[in-house]
Amino acid sequence: MALQTKRKERLREFQDRIDVSFENLALLDQALTHSSFVNEARAGQGHDNQRLEYLGDAILDFLVGEWLYKSYPDAQEGQLTSLRAQVVRNDSLAEWGRELGIGRYLRMGRGEAATGGPEREANLGAAVEALIGALYLDRGLQETRAFVDAFLEKRASEIGLAQAIKDAKSYLQEQVQSTLRETPQYQIVSEEGPDHAKIFTAVVIVNDEICGEGTGGSKQAAQQAAAGDAIERLGI
Repeated sequence: MALQTKRKERLREFQDRIDVSFENLALLDQALTHSSFVNEARAGQGHDNQRLEYLGDAILDFLVGEWLYKSYPDAQEGQLTSLRAQVVRNDSLAEWGRELGIGRYLRMGRGEAATGGPEREANLGAAVEALIGALYLDRGLQETRAFVDAFLEKRASEIGLAQAIKDAKSYLQEQVQSTLRETPQYQIVSEEGPDHAKIFTAVVIVNDEICGEGTGGSKQAAQQAAAGDAIERLGI
C-alpha cells in the first residue's frame, strides 16, 4: 500500500529528528504503527509493529550485551546478564522513546490514542524495539549498532551502569537487611502483551510499603528493575 503524502512528511520529519534515513520508508511506517490502528482500519491498511518489535528485541539483547561485554571486561556472566536486564527493561526503553519523541509519530486507533496511548510506557518501549528491528532490516547491523551504542554512551552515567554492576536484588537485600533487619518482598502486579512478548510489572515491598516498581520481559527482569528503582528511590 502506497504511503499518503501527509504520512510521508511525518515520517521524514521523524527521520530528521533521530538523524537516521530509511531507504524503505514503509519499514519505518510499520515500526510506528500500533496494532490498534490496524484493527480499526479498513482491510489492506498495512501491518502493525509487533513482528518488528520481536526482531528488535532480539537485536537489542545482542547489541546491548556486546556493548556491556566490551565496556565491563571484568564483569562476570551473571553481572552482565543483570546489567542487560536493567538496560533493556521497558521503562528504560520508554524513556528512550520519549527522548526520540516517538509517541508523536505513532499511528494508533482512536480508542488507544484517546486513553493516553502515545505516552503509555508499553507502547513507547515496543515502538523503540520495532524501530530497532526496522533499522536493522533497512540499514544493516553496523548502522543499527551505531544508533544503539550512541544511546548507551549517552545514558551510561544516568542509569548508573557502574553502580549496577552488582545484581540489584542482591544489593537491595544486603542494604535493607543491614539497616532494617527485613527482607524485601516482590510481587508481580500485572502482565501485558502477547505470549511471545509479555511485559511484566513487579513491585518490591519493604516495611509493608511499596518502595520500587519495574517492568521487564520476564518476571525476574521485572523484579530486577523494581529493585533498581528501589535503590534509586531510597538513595542507597
